[in-house]
Amino acid sequence: MGLNYRFGSLTKGEKNNICDVDGIRIGHRTLDQGQIQTGVTVLIPAPGSLFRSKLEAGVSVLNGFGKSAGLVQVEELGSLESPIVLTNTLSVGTCLNGLTRYMLEENPEIGDTTGTVNSLVMECNDGTINDIRGLHVSEEDVFMALETAKDNFEEGSIGAGRGMICFGLKGGIGSSSRLVELDRTYKLGALVLSNFGQSGRLVIDGKKIPAPAPYKEDQGSIIIIIATDIPMKSRQLKRLAKRAGMALGRTGSIMGNGSGDIALAFSTASRISHEAKDFFQENSYLHEEHINKVFEAAVDAVEEAIISSMYHSEAMTSRRGEKIPSLREFWHD
Repeated sequence: MGLNYRFGSLTKGEKNNICDVDGIRIGHRTLDQGQIQTGVTVLIPAPGSLFRSKLEAGVSVLNGFGKSAGLVQVEELGSLESPIVLTNTLSVGTCLNGLTRYMLEENPEIGDTTGTVNSLVMECNDGTINDIRGLHVSEEDVFMALETAKDNFEEGSIGAGRGMICFGLKGGIGSSSRLVELDRTYKLGALVLSNFGQSGRLVIDGKKIPAPAPYKEDQGSIIIIIATDIPMKSRQLKRLAKRAGMALGRTGSIMGNGSGDIALAFSTASRISHEAKDFFQENSYLHEEHINKVFEAAVDAVEEAIISSMYHSEAMTSRRGEKIPSLREFWHD
């Protein structure tokens, strides 16, 4: 069941999730056993070999209290060459190994006849609910999430979102999409892993939601992924990723000192060849005079994705026995 709430004036996509952008697939692997409440979520951005045929991408580190792997090369080269794996903070190394093994199997030339691969893994800390010190996520969990990825998916307390908390409520995986009218209709989608926010500060449509939990500082993290089929260059996508901060502000975040708030945006409109067959590559890109429409779509979609991540999550209990309530218990769209 999706949210019926408007969140801006733009039209939502048919699925109202990031898979409205053609070619994207999402896979989850959820670990749910006692105090093991964690998992893996993968995003496959496009069909075919991403290593041989990369995507334009841009990243914005809104607040850098995070342990993601692979962002440095995205920042430098402006390209995405692997699926994106989301998980808990202490499982980044394991997931990096798993994703790298997957890329080596898919591309035998990596590290042999050509360079190595920039595998991208992003994280949030789920240690309040999950036994994070147990290091329960395995490389096999990454493989299973990749193998089962599809063009529609569940939201809420699933995959990497299993043990997340947002504004003192149960957080997790959320998504939304918007249609953008330019010379034709384009699509933009957002997916978040929400684990941030101070209890009592949640805002929906400008209205503060009563605090369901004791006061805690704004800490945790959020990973935001924005995808579009609009032709955009990496510099423009970096600008687009920055606009995620506007959506965080709308929901009540101050991007606190201990919150790792990171946004990545990519376009599926064109591919960048790994092999330098020609001296130059020619692609068409959006004119800056029309980019405000894309900014609007991104802010609205990210805002809804954050609320959706809480709306679709069920109440859970922390490792210390504290109830982490669901947004659905006291707010209805």
